[in-house]
Amino acid sequence: MSSQQQNHNADLQEKFTLLMRGLGTRTVQYQQNVAASLGLYNNDYISVDILREKGPITAGELSKLTGLATGSVTALIDRLEKIGYVRRQNDPGDRRKVIIVPEYENKEEVYNTYIPLHDAMIELASSYTEEELAFISQFLGKASSVLEDQIQRLSSASNQTSSS
Repeated sequence: MSSQQQNHNADLQEKFTLLMRGLGTRTVQYQQNVAASLGLYNNDYISVDILREKGPITAGELSKLTGLATGSVTALIDRLEKIGYVRRQNDPGDRRKVIIVPEYENKEEVYNTYIPLHDAMIELASSYTEEELAFISQFLGKASSVLEDQIQRLSSASNQTSSS
């Protein structure tokens, strides 16, 4: 590969990285607006989204995934339970633990908030071939793993700093 091709590839990779960063920024902005439209704090919404992705998990697991202290997670679960977004269920394997079960997916206000984005994304996806969608989906899965690794790295670094 010539140095000109390498420079072109490097430029494309840099542009790609900047576009991904911009997508991340717009995703965060969208999440904040969804949270506000549903009357939720941003951390509450993030927790709801984590539960959507992971399914029922313990409060301790939610604490690790959000980076929130266990006391903050307890208050968060209380708020979400009060509005019917989650319910507590005893862990059949350990009576000391409670499983947090998501209950918000069938709520009309959640559906009405997400359906415009869902429809727009379906329309966007329909402009790609099956092979292209498979490739894009594979990429997004790998990009998500990269982000999870980076979140873990930053979380570990901040935990080490705060415990020093």
